[in-house]
Amino acid sequence: MSRGAGAGIVRAMSVNPLWAPWRMHYIKQMGGGPPEGCFLCEGARHAPDSAEGRSRHILVNDERGLLLLNRFPYTNGHLMAAPAAHLGTLNALGPEIRASLMELAALGERLLQAAFDPQGVNVGINVGQAAGAGVPGHLHVHVVPRWGGDTNFMTVVGGVRVIPEALEETHRILGETLAALGD
Repeated sequence: MSRGAGAGIVRAMSVNPLWAPWRMHYIKQMGGGPPEGCFLCEGARHAPDSAEGRSRHILVNDERGLLLLNRFPYTNGHLMAAPAAHLGTLNALGPEIRASLMELAALGERLLQAAFDPQGVNVGINVGQAAGAGVPGHLHVHVVPRWGGDTNFMTVVGGVRVIPEALEETHRILGETLAALGD
């Protein structure tokens, strides 16, 4: 093989395994459709200080909904805030439940700051299975502490961002839609 341009492109890669055995249950349940029952609805039946609440890692269960640790975290301290109602979209929640959900997410952020002093926090909602929602029928907010140099799962998986439309076109479409909604 010649040593010309491109010869150095193929490199031997060293692979270091990252063991995360607690994620296997999640992976297996995703292959066969939604999990049996809704763990968020089931969790809403238990007080945080009960044995069942502790085993489910529930931190808050009140009129606003639930704040609990994610069993399949992206990083230590990965929280989820969820309304008690089994509803799958932001629009289905209604204004009062949406506001309560954001209050729980804000509480999660404050809690993470006080407990772990992260350098940043990701707050996100995945609406629908195609968007990554592990429980597509029960909307929840992820509150994930971040530190410089930790791993972002999207970058690790794909290494790129695919944006299929020019920003100007997206802006135009959203502007027209917003005007049509009257908001």
